[in-house]
Amino acid sequence: MPASAYAFPQSRAAQITFVLLSVYVIYALAQLDVSFERVLQGFAHAGRFLGKMIPPNFARSELLWNGLAESLQIAVLASALGIVLALPFGLLGARNLMPAWVSWPARLVIVVARSFHPVVVAILFVKAVGFGALAGILALTVASIGFIGKLFTEAIEEVSAKQVEAVRATGAPFTSMLAFGVLPQVFSRFIGFATYQLDSNLRNSTMVGIVGAGGIGGTLFAAFQRFDYDFVSAILISIIALIMAGELLATAVRRIFIDNATLRQLFRAGTPTHDRPLDDD
Repeated sequence: MPASAYAFPQSRAAQITFVLLSVYVIYALAQLDVSFERVLQGFAHAGRFLGKMIPPNFARSELLWNGLAESLQIAVLASALGIVLALPFGLLGARNLMPAWVSWPARLVIVVARSFHPVVVAILFVKAVGFGALAGILALTVASIGFIGKLFTEAIEEVSAKQVEAVRATGAPFTSMLAFGVLPQVFSRFIGFATYQLDSNLRNSTMVGIVGAGGIGGTLFAAFQRFDYDFVSAILISIIALIMAGELLATAVRRIFIDNATLRQLFRAGTPTHDRPLDDD
């Protein structure tokens, strides 16, 4: 069969890489004691565990809603602070706009912010500022700076140089070049980054509570310790509902800022706004 007939390019280096990767996967499975027997045993234990979680117990609704409200507050505050702080670092890290002596220190800050999982950062802040929501807000703010800063930097570096040069040719100052040459090209992507980060912080806000950084995670961890599995089920269902609400909110924000949708169009059934003309009929 001719080489052009293959769906993927065939090369000796690719074949060797695939073989080495396969050998390493087998080696790693053996080293980590992963076996089919353990998987089957796990399914049996999982069946008994799930049986104890049904039906869910929503009797302690006040404790549940207080934890969810705190997680929501942590996520929103951390997202807002993280986005505001990530903007200058993302801009300073763009190598097509800034000299190397400016971009590399900004990139270093972004790399440091991305280097650790939010739970690890939350443990550090719990040690620094004590238990509670403040530690969670600070931890997720750091995570937001790392994520938004990296993607915003990459988006700026991918902008069309023609539009930027056109604005510069008018003699406009640097701030005007940013406002009219750069930001219009990255605005829609930035809205997507921001809404995704809010969704991510909603999920992470339920985890940082496990280490004492506020939110519903602390309630969940306490329920596990008490073997209160029906309440655990109620908490998990509530977390899923919270994430779904966050997804709906993120979709609405994208339609408002990117598609210029009105409130009436947000609640109209049918295809997404960008697939049809915007009208009020």
